[in-house]
Amino acid sequence: ITGAAQMDGAILVVSAADGPMPQTREHILLARQVGVPALCVFMNKVDQVDDEELLELVEMEIRELLSSYEFPGDDIPIVKGSALAALEDSDATIGSEAIKALMAEVDAYIPQPERPKDQPFLMPIEDVFSISGRGTVVTGRIERGIVNVGEEIEIVG
Repeated sequence: ITGAAQMDGAILVVSAADGPMPQTREHILLARQVGVPALCVFMNKVDQVDDEELLELVEMEIRELLSSYEFPGDDIPIVKGSALAALEDSDATIGSEAIKALMAEVDAYIPQPERPKDQPFLMPIEDVFSISGRGTVVTGRIERGIVNVGEEIEIVG
């Protein structure tokens, strides 16, 4: 969960076939503890559930679990779909269209934070990786400013 404290929001993926599992509870708790301000939910594997009432029960269980950790369970968007259907392009309604709907909900529900663009570029480095054939790669979150392709930056530290 490196970098979780820097998140503006997160997508919680829950299996429609299994419902919330112990690790679901752990992920929600962790999101609460590190201060992730907003969540969206993707109820995955809906192609494995034939009963619409069962899907509604799983959704209610997810909402109750979110509320028990002080997230607004009644307000959080839950999108139903199948990642496998999207990957295999087998059923657009629960596949690619559901993924597009999820991303639309993320864009609408998770607020875009205001970051000062008129100040000098600043990105605290979160982690450093060495990738063979590529070189050294750093990760972090841009706190302020803008950087463009080909622009030189100064690394301090």
